[in-house]
Amino acid sequence: MIREITLGQYYPVDSVLHRLDPRTKLFGTLIFIISLFLANSVADYVAATLFLILCIRLSRVPFSFMVRGLRAVIVLLLISVSFNLFLTPGQTIVKVGFLNLTWEGLRMAAFMALRLIYLVIGSSVMTLTTTPNELTDGLEKSLGFLNQIGVPVHEVSMMMSIALRFIPILVEETDKIMKAQMARGADFESGNLIRKAKAMVPLLVPLFISAFRRATDLAMAMEARCYHGGAGRTKMKPLHYARRDRVTYLVYVVYLAIVIVLRA
Repeated sequence: MIREITLGQYYPVDSVLHRLDPRTKLFGTLIFIISLFLANSVADYVAATLFLILCIRLSRVPFSFMVRGLRAVIVLLLISVSFNLFLTPGQTIVKVGFLNLTWEGLRMAAFMALRLIYLVIGSSVMTLTTTPNELTDGLEKSLGFLNQIGVPVHEVSMMMSIALRFIPILVEETDKIMKAQMARGADFESGNLIRKAKAMVPLLVPLFISAFRRATDLAMAMEARCYHGGAGRTKMKPLHYARRDRVTYLVYVVYLAIVIVLRA
Protein backbone atom coordinates (compact mmCIF):
# COMPACT_ATOMS: atom_id res chain seq x y z
CA MET A 1 0.00 0.00 0.00
CA ILE A 2 2.85 2.39 0.84
CA ARG A 3 4.37 1.86 -2.59
CA GLU A 4 1.13 3.01 -4.23
CA ILE A 5 1.30 6.64 -3.01
CA THR A 6 1.39 8.99 -6.01
CA LEU A 7 1.03 12.34 -4.23
CA GLY A 8 4.15 14.45 -4.74
CA GLN A 9 5.34 12.51 -7.79
CA TYR A 10 5.88 14.21 -11.14
CA TYR A 11 5.03 12.42 -14.39
CA PRO A 12 7.21 13.87 -17.19
CA VAL A 13 5.27 14.06 -20.45
CA ASP A 14 4.37 16.81 -22.87
CA SER A 15 0.72 17.77 -22.46
CA VAL A 16 -1.59 20.78 -22.31
CA LEU A 17 -1.73 20.65 -18.51
CA HIS A 18 2.04 20.33 -18.18
CA ARG A 19 2.48 23.53 -20.21
CA LEU A 20 0.02 25.55 -18.13
CA ASP A 21 1.27 28.12 -15.66
CA PRO A 22 1.47 26.57 -12.14
CA ARG A 23 -0.73 29.39 -10.81
CA THR A 24 -3.43 28.31 -13.24
CA LYS A 25 -3.25 24.71 -12.04
CA LEU A 26 -3.27 25.74 -8.38
CA PHE A 27 -6.35 27.90 -8.93
CA GLY A 28 -8.02 25.10 -10.89
CA THR A 29 -7.40 22.62 -8.08
CA LEU A 30 -8.89 25.08 -5.59
CA ILE A 31 -11.96 25.59 -7.82
CA PHE A 32 -12.40 21.82 -8.18
CA ILE A 33 -12.20 21.28 -4.39
CA ILE A 34 -14.74 24.07 -3.79
CA SER A 35 -17.08 22.56 -6.38
CA LEU A 36 -16.92 19.16 -4.65
CA PHE A 37 -17.99 20.67 -1.33
CA LEU A 38 -20.74 22.66 -3.04
CA ALA A 39 -22.08 19.61 -4.89
CA ASN A 40 -25.26 18.14 -3.38
CA SER A 41 -26.96 16.43 -6.33
CA VAL A 42 -26.30 13.78 -8.95
CA ALA A 43 -26.10 16.48 -11.63
CA ASP A 44 -23.32 18.25 -9.70
CA TYR A 45 -21.24 15.09 -9.49
CA VAL A 46 -21.85 14.37 -13.18
CA ALA A 47 -20.42 17.82 -13.97
CA ALA A 48 -17.45 17.19 -11.64
CA THR A 49 -16.87 13.79 -13.26
CA LEU A 50 -16.84 15.25 -16.77
CA PHE A 51 -14.48 18.03 -15.66
CA LEU A 52 -12.11 15.53 -14.03
CA ILE A 53 -12.17 13.25 -17.08
CA LEU A 54 -11.29 16.24 -19.27
CA CYS A 55 -8.33 17.12 -17.02
CA ILE A 56 -7.06 13.53 -16.99
CA ARG A 57 -7.27 13.27 -20.78
CA LEU A 58 -5.46 16.58 -21.24
CA SER A 59 -2.72 15.58 -18.77
CA ARG A 60 -1.82 12.44 -20.77
CA VAL A 61 -0.98 10.70 -17.50
CA PRO A 62 -2.23 7.08 -17.48
CA PHE A 63 -5.41 6.75 -15.45
CA SER A 64 -4.11 3.50 -13.91
CA PHE A 65 -1.16 5.46 -12.50
CA MET A 66 -3.47 8.04 -10.89
CA VAL A 67 -5.83 5.58 -9.23
CA ARG A 68 -2.89 3.83 -7.56
CA GLY A 69 -2.95 6.64 -5.01
CA LEU A 70 -6.44 5.60 -3.87
CA ARG A 71 -5.10 2.45 -2.23
CA ALA A 72 -3.32 4.56 0.38
CA VAL A 73 -6.63 6.10 1.55
CA ILE A 74 -8.85 3.03 1.24
CA VAL A 75 -9.17 2.66 5.05
CA LEU A 76 -10.22 6.31 5.46
CA LEU A 77 -12.65 5.85 2.59
CA LEU A 78 -14.24 2.76 4.14
CA ILE A 79 -14.58 4.43 7.56
CA SER A 80 -16.20 7.57 6.10
CA VAL A 81 -18.60 5.57 3.94
CA SER A 82 -19.56 3.25 6.84
CA PHE A 83 -20.33 6.12 9.22
CA ASN A 84 -22.49 7.89 6.65
CA LEU A 85 -24.14 4.67 5.52
CA PHE A 86 -25.36 3.45 8.90
CA LEU A 87 -25.53 6.54 11.12
CA THR A 88 -27.50 8.92 8.90
CA PRO A 89 -31.15 9.23 10.01
CA GLY A 90 -33.93 8.88 7.46
CA GLN A 91 -36.19 6.34 5.75
CA THR A 92 -35.09 2.87 6.89
CA ILE A 93 -34.11 0.18 4.37
CA VAL A 94 -32.63 -2.44 6.71
CA LYS A 95 -32.06 -2.30 10.48
CA VAL A 96 -29.74 -4.68 12.35
CA GLY A 97 -29.31 -3.79 16.01
CA PHE A 98 -28.18 -0.19 16.33
CA LEU A 99 -27.13 -0.11 12.66
CA ASN A 100 -29.79 1.56 10.57
CA LEU A 101 -29.36 1.60 6.78
CA THR A 102 -31.40 4.44 5.27
CA TRP A 103 -31.94 5.84 1.79
CA GLU A 104 -30.51 9.16 2.97
CA GLY A 105 -27.45 7.37 4.36
CA LEU A 106 -26.98 5.49 1.10
CA ARG A 107 -27.09 8.78 -0.82
CA MET A 108 -24.73 10.52 1.61
CA ALA A 109 -22.26 7.60 1.59
CA ALA A 110 -22.16 7.53 -2.21
CA PHE A 111 -21.53 11.29 -2.39
CA MET A 112 -18.87 11.10 0.35
CA ALA A 113 -17.06 8.27 -1.45
CA LEU A 114 -17.06 10.18 -4.73
CA ARG A 115 -15.89 13.35 -2.97
CA LEU A 116 -12.89 11.64 -1.35
CA ILE A 117 -11.95 9.79 -4.53
CA TYR A 118 -12.17 12.95 -6.64
CA LEU A 119 -10.16 14.93 -4.06
CA VAL A 120 -7.30 12.43 -4.25
CA ILE A 121 -7.35 12.15 -8.05
CA GLY A 122 -7.79 15.91 -8.55
CA SER A 123 -4.83 16.70 -6.29
CA SER A 124 -2.76 14.04 -8.05
CA VAL A 125 -3.48 15.65 -11.42
CA MET A 126 -1.88 18.87 -10.18
CA THR A 127 1.23 17.28 -8.62
CA LEU A 128 1.76 14.85 -11.50
CA THR A 129 1.78 17.70 -14.03
CA THR A 130 3.75 20.26 -11.97
CA THR A 131 7.39 20.05 -10.92
CA PRO A 132 8.26 20.97 -7.30
CA ASN A 133 10.13 24.08 -8.51
CA GLU A 134 7.11 25.24 -10.52
CA LEU A 135 4.85 24.56 -7.57
CA THR A 136 7.06 26.66 -5.29
CA ASP A 137 7.13 29.56 -7.77
CA GLY A 138 3.38 29.33 -8.33
CA LEU A 139 2.56 29.37 -4.62
CA GLU A 140 4.96 32.24 -3.96
CA LYS A 141 3.57 34.30 -6.81
CA SER A 142 -0.08 33.55 -5.98
CA LEU A 143 0.27 34.36 -2.29
CA GLY A 144 2.67 37.27 -2.72
CA PHE A 145 0.09 39.75 -1.38
CA LEU A 146 0.46 38.15 2.08
CA ASN A 147 3.96 39.61 2.32
CA GLN A 148 2.31 42.93 3.07
CA ILE A 149 1.06 41.60 6.42
CA GLY A 150 4.33 39.91 7.38
CA VAL A 151 3.65 36.35 6.18
CA PRO A 152 6.92 34.73 4.92
CA VAL A 153 5.36 33.49 1.67
CA HIS A 154 8.62 32.33 0.08
CA GLU A 155 9.61 30.26 3.10
CA VAL A 156 6.14 28.71 3.41
CA SER A 157 6.11 27.86 -0.31
CA MET A 158 9.58 26.35 -0.06
CA MET A 159 8.58 24.18 2.91
CA MET A 160 5.47 22.91 1.11
CA SER A 161 7.48 22.15 -2.02
CA ILE A 162 10.17 20.28 -0.06
CA ALA A 163 7.49 18.33 1.83
CA LEU A 164 5.88 17.23 -1.45
CA ARG A 165 9.26 16.36 -2.94
CA PHE A 166 10.14 14.23 0.10
CA ILE A 167 6.96 12.14 -0.10
CA PRO A 168 8.12 9.84 -2.96
CA ILE A 169 11.67 9.78 -1.49
CA LEU A 170 10.40 8.63 1.92
CA VAL A 171 8.08 6.10 0.27
CA GLU A 172 11.05 4.65 -1.61
CA GLU A 173 13.11 4.62 1.59
CA THR A 174 10.29 2.84 3.45
CA ASP A 175 10.12 0.23 0.69
CA LYS A 176 13.85 -0.42 0.98
CA ILE A 177 13.66 -0.78 4.77
CA MET A 178 10.67 -3.13 4.50
CA LYS A 179 12.50 -5.35 1.99
CA ALA A 180 15.61 -5.41 4.18
CA GLN A 181 13.59 -6.40 7.26
CA MET A 182 11.57 -8.99 5.30
CA ALA A 183 14.87 -10.55 4.19
CA ARG A 184 15.67 -10.92 7.91
CA GLY A 185 12.36 -12.64 8.67
CA ALA A 186 9.97 -9.75 9.34
CA ASP A 187 6.33 -10.34 8.34
CA PHE A 188 4.30 -7.34 7.16
CA GLU A 189 1.59 -9.17 5.20
CA SER A 190 -0.09 -11.77 7.43
CA GLY A 191 -2.48 -11.16 10.32
CA ASN A 192 -5.31 -8.72 10.91
CA LEU A 193 -5.18 -4.95 10.62
CA ILE A 194 -3.94 -4.43 14.21
CA ARG A 195 -1.15 -6.96 13.78
CA LYS A 196 -0.07 -5.34 10.51
CA ALA A 197 -0.01 -1.93 12.22
CA LYS A 198 2.20 -3.31 15.03
CA ALA A 199 4.53 -4.86 12.46
CA MET A 200 5.08 -1.40 10.97
CA VAL A 201 6.43 0.03 14.27
CA PRO A 202 10.02 -1.26 13.73
CA LEU A 203 10.08 0.74 10.49
CA LEU A 204 9.70 4.07 12.29
CA VAL A 205 13.15 4.33 13.89
CA PRO A 206 15.25 3.76 10.72
CA LEU A 207 12.77 5.82 8.69
CA PHE A 208 13.04 8.81 11.06
CA ILE A 209 16.83 8.52 11.13
CA SER A 210 16.91 8.51 7.33
CA ALA A 211 14.52 11.47 7.13
CA PHE A 212 16.59 13.55 9.60
CA ARG A 213 19.78 12.66 7.73
CA ARG A 214 18.29 13.77 4.42
CA ALA A 215 16.95 16.98 5.99
CA THR A 216 20.40 17.76 7.42
CA ASP A 217 22.07 17.12 4.06
CA LEU A 218 19.54 19.36 2.32
CA ALA A 219 20.04 22.17 4.87
CA MET A 220 23.83 21.99 4.47
CA ALA A 221 23.54 22.00 0.68
CA MET A 222 21.25 25.06 0.73
CA GLU A 223 23.57 26.87 3.14
CA ALA A 224 26.61 26.02 1.00
CA ARG A 225 24.85 27.66 -1.93
CA CYS A 226 24.25 30.83 0.13
CA TYR A 227 20.50 30.37 0.40
CA HIS A 228 19.08 32.94 2.84
CA GLY A 229 15.42 33.17 1.92
CA GLY A 230 13.60 34.84 -0.96
CA ALA A 231 14.77 38.44 -0.46
CA GLY A 232 16.63 39.69 -3.52
CA ARG A 233 16.45 36.37 -5.38
CA THR A 234 15.69 36.28 -9.10
CA LYS A 235 14.00 33.54 -11.11
CA MET A 236 15.67 31.54 -13.83
CA LYS A 237 12.26 31.01 -15.45
CA PRO A 238 9.89 33.87 -14.53
CA LEU A 239 6.20 32.97 -14.65
CA HIS A 240 4.15 34.50 -17.46
CA TYR A 241 0.53 33.89 -18.37
CA ALA A 242 -0.10 32.70 -21.93
CA ARG A 243 -3.29 32.65 -23.97
CA ARG A 244 -3.98 29.06 -22.93
CA ASP A 245 -3.95 30.14 -19.28
CA ARG A 246 -6.56 32.83 -19.86
CA VAL A 247 -8.75 30.34 -21.74
CA THR A 248 -8.35 27.88 -18.86
CA TYR A 249 -9.43 30.50 -16.31
CA LEU A 250 -12.57 31.04 -18.40
CA VAL A 251 -13.24 27.29 -18.34
CA TYR A 252 -12.90 27.31 -14.54
CA VAL A 253 -15.45 30.11 -14.19
CA VAL A 254 -17.91 28.35 -16.51
CA TYR A 255 -17.49 25.05 -14.64
CA LEU A 256 -18.02 26.63 -11.21
CA ALA A 257 -21.08 28.53 -12.50
CA ILE A 258 -22.56 25.26 -13.82
CA VAL A 259 -22.05 23.56 -10.43
CA ILE A 260 -23.69 26.48 -8.60
CA VAL A 261 -26.65 26.52 -11.02
CA LEU A 262 -27.15 22.75 -10.74
CA ARG A 263 -26.90 23.01 -6.96
CA ALA A 264 -29.71 25.54 -6.87
